[in-house]
Amino acid sequence: MLYVLNDFDDACMAMAITCRYDVSLDVNVLGVKHLCMFAKQCARLRMLMHVSTAFVSGFREGLILEKPIKPGESLREGTYLDVDAELRLVKEVKKSLAANGDGDGDSTERKAMKELGLRRARHFGWSNTYVFTKAMGEAVLGQQLRGGDVPVAVMRPSIITSVRRDPLPGWMQGTRTIDSIIIGYAKQNLSCFLADLRLVMDVIPGDMVVNAMMAAVVAHSEAFAPPLPQVVVYHATSSLRNPATYDVLYQSGRRHFYENPRVGKDGRVIPTREMYFFTSIARFHLYMTLIYKVPLEILHLVNLLLCGLLSRLYNDLNRKYKFVMHLVDVYGPFAFFKGCFDDINLERLRLAMAMKTPEDQMFNFDPKTIDWDDYFTRIHIPGILKYVCK
Repeated sequence: MLYVLNDFDDACMAMAITCRYDVSLDVNVLGVKHLCMFAKQCARLRMLMHVSTAFVSGFREGLILEKPIKPGESLREGTYLDVDAELRLVKEVKKSLAANGDGDGDSTERKAMKELGLRRARHFGWSNTYVFTKAMGEAVLGQQLRGGDVPVAVMRPSIITSVRRDPLPGWMQGTRTIDSIIIGYAKQNLSCFLADLRLVMDVIPGDMVVNAMMAAVVAHSEAFAPPLPQVVVYHATSSLRNPATYDVLYQSGRRHFYENPRVGKDGRVIPTREMYFFTSIARFHLYMTLIYKVPLEILHLVNLLLCGLLSRLYNDLNRKYKFVMHLVDVYGPFAFFKGCFDDINLERLRLAMAMKTPEDQMFNFDPKTIDWDDYFTRIHIPGILKYVCK
């Protein structure tokens, strides 16, 4: 068997805002191509597993099926996604930047590659560079192994959260999309956030994703397994079988911090404040304009009158404002995602497993067994405070 672990989904999703297009293509597209070429040279290879992300589907509404991405397929009608053309485009842009260097080549190239990735992703209908290049990687996978004898399983997790049970409840590495709320709430420096608490957030604990991967490996490589298509897509998701709303996460956080109040350096209890949630990007933009952008413009004028005396303060605040707005621009679609991931293939895999002993439960990946309120309150939020916020 061979694993293609091109970033473990959300581990890189958290870095989507800073993804360089050239680097993302190297890892998520050319990396897949090279591993496929290697796989073809393995005479006794039983199966190949590729880890992608459920959000290669874009932000469609309704039921999203477990279907492979075809070469050339894009999310915007009238466009054809040519991977080789994208690779050539990156080379041409980098060559042009090198020819017109301004003395700060590395910084200029880094900025240009980030902007190019976002621009190309949105041209073809994806929200950011990460999910765009992961989709291209899946297309390359199907193209490279078309007509071959190697069974391929594509695992698409949604937003991966902390480990529920094995090996250590609450363990996680890095910040996930939804954890920005919890971290900001814990530090009491977040008074508002962008989310509709009524909507479902599709999350899945990390150990369940790993268990699903191991089950798929067995199903696709064992001789006694039933005949399977050459490429099978599995959604390791929860929105269909056991949906959890953003409100469940928020209420769990409120309860946790009321029951476990934070204490400042002076020994005093830090009061837990309520948060306000904006239910549309337009409302959030209006709020940011009135509360931050207008004062920034006034500060800019005052700075000019004072001959640049406040330049450092203005530049620092302006940089933070632009970062927040860019963050919302990239992650806004996730906050209002209204799709539901079908997982019929993964359900068939679950039904085929024999869960006869207590030890078998170690490989559980059924989202219906999760009590989300208990999981967030007792496992996930304490895990973030311990392993991320430290």
